[in-house]
Amino acid sequence: MEIKADKYLDCIGLNCPMPVVKTKKAIKDMEVGAVLEMVATDPGAIPDMQAWANQTQHELLSAEKFDGDKFRFLIKKTH
Repeated sequence: MEIKADKYLDCIGLNCPMPVVKTKKAIKDMEVGAVLEMVATDPGAIPDMQAWANQTQHELLSAEKFDGDKFRFLIKKTH
């Protein structure tokens, strides 16, 4: 099933910790239950986003690599 994101965040070219910082700021302004799609090129973004989701209790719906060097995350705001 295709998950439709409510908001898109482009973090391409940004290195740690900026994808996490920008994700935190973007999700703060969203409604509970909304989904944020974040795209990054930093290979460290996968463990960073997994740790951030565990820490904040937001739901990391998916983390996938695409187009060779890009990573796509879908995060559901839970609170």
